[in-house]
Amino acid sequence: MASKRLGKQTVMLQNPPSIISTASIVGPKEGKGPLRLFFDNIIDDEMWGEKSWEKAESKLIRETFSKVLQKADKTSQEINYVISGDLLNQCIAANFGLRESDVPFLGVYGACSTMAESMSIGAMLVDGGFADDVVCITSSHFCSAEKQFRFPLELGTQRPPAAQWTVTGSGGALISSKGAGPYITHITTGKIVDMGIKDANNMGAAMAPAAVDTIVTHFKDTGFAPESYDLIVTGDLGAIGKEICIELVREQGFNIANIYNDCGVMIYDREKQDTHAGGSGCGCAATVFAGFIYKKLMDGSLKNVLFIATGALLSPVSTQQGESIPSVAHAVSITTSLQQ
Repeated sequence: MASKRLGKQTVMLQNPPSIISTASIVGPKEGKGPLRLFFDNIIDDEMWGEKSWEKAESKLIRETFSKVLQKADKTSQEINYVISGDLLNQCIAANFGLRESDVPFLGVYGACSTMAESMSIGAMLVDGGFADDVVCITSSHFCSAEKQFRFPLELGTQRPPAAQWTVTGSGGALISSKGAGPYITHITTGKIVDMGIKDANNMGAAMAPAAVDTIVTHFKDTGFAPESYDLIVTGDLGAIGKEICIELVREQGFNIANIYNDCGVMIYDREKQDTHAGGSGCGCAATVFAGFIYKKLMDGSLKNVLFIATGALLSPVSTQQGESIPSVAHAVSITTSLQQ
């Protein structure tokens, strides 16, 4: 009997695991943004001493994994699983970046929802007694993503106002059966939502309905209200998707406007850095969570957070075939205290 389930899409963890360390490494552009003081490392250039952007992205994951272990005073031999993925074909950033880790590996693909997806799986593994320590990690890279999904950088293609800037960065978290919080207490797994949007330069509009579906479902499954949290944060809807999300959630009877933000809005100064609608990419939610949000949880500035990473499940093939953009959003409920 699935005794931990609440409603159709949510689980309540009976032995809530702790997030005992995080790490974040970002690129030069992210390092000039509003959250620059919260990242562990800011690299000097997009190549980071490697021969290709893809190799640089693998290095981001490899070094973030090492930093997560270092901050938790753990060795790779103490880690039961590493759960990781990225935006590149066959998740080569994660696969190549972690191939020398000597840790059991679960590769996942949730596009930009990958951080919340991996944290969801990791938390359930720990709560279920299948693991004591799980590292969840993901990455993205502006140059490798542009090369794969849009246009070669050499073309200098003009970006429309709705376009978002893929974050160069990697974020990771170590989820453990031991620790004093912050704790993962609830997980709401998203459904695939497709409203027929085909514009690959308007990811925010494509992903917002999936975020709305997961947020509203989370409230209905758990009985929580927006006031249960002091921050509800989506992954990378950007400025356009953020406004759509607020309005559509309001139409469902919930007002989140005063406590809601989006990682794609938070990570850049859109006006000064010319990022149009904001940030995107797996590394967007991952670095903002592992940097800013986790540190605010640790210093007590935040106590209850609903973290929802959002992903557009398109590919170059589906775009070329004229397909619409199916999307998904996964929610992770995090608290600093189990006494509520």
